[in-house]
Order: sequence, then structure tokens, then C-alpha cells
Amino acid sequence: MADSHTPTTRRERAERDVAALGRCREEHLLLRVRCQAGHDVAAVYGTVHGPVFVSRAAHRGAEHVDALDGNGEDLIPAWCACGTRRISRSALLRRFAYHERTLVLI
Repeated sequence: MADSHTPTTRRERAERDVAALGRCREEHLLLRVRCQAGHDVAAVYGTVHGPVFVSRAAHRGAEHVDALDGNGEDLIPAWCACGTRRISRSALLRRFAYHERTLVLI
């Protein structure tokens, strides 16, 4: 049985939590992340187990999903038409804690 604190099980739980939001995902939006060119890079949604980070993966149609809390590296990968990004988990947590709705990456 996998340890419930591994990065893999953390991401799997986050994926289930986001899927449970269904068509109402946008109603649970805590923070939107955009690049300076205005591309949507990622979003943070509120789920039953806490905030979850979602970005489009490098593969068309796929998403990279991860919980913001718990163990894991601080930097999370994200992508937009401008290229690959690394976004700080702790910076995201601070942003929506202060009720900021949008983060523009520089």
C-alpha cells in the first residue's frame, strides 16, 4: 500500500478532488495565474481537502494537478504558449490567503 504522504498519492487525491468539482469547477476558483502576455497558466481551486493547483500540461489536453499543501517541492511546473514555468507553492498560498484573485507572472 502506498504511503498517503508521497507526492504520487498527494497528486492522485488532488486529481480526484478536482474531478469531484465537475462542471462547477469555476465556482471554486481561488486564484488564476496568467503570464504577462495574458495567457492562462494555471488556477487554484478550493476542494474538500484544501487548495489544488491545476495547469495545462505540455501535452495537449492534459492537466498537471497537485495539492498546494503537504509535502513536496516548492516549485510546481506550469505551461503556456510562452513556455514552461515554475511557480512557487508558498507564493500561491500567500496570494489567495490575502484574497488576491489573479497572479501575473513576470
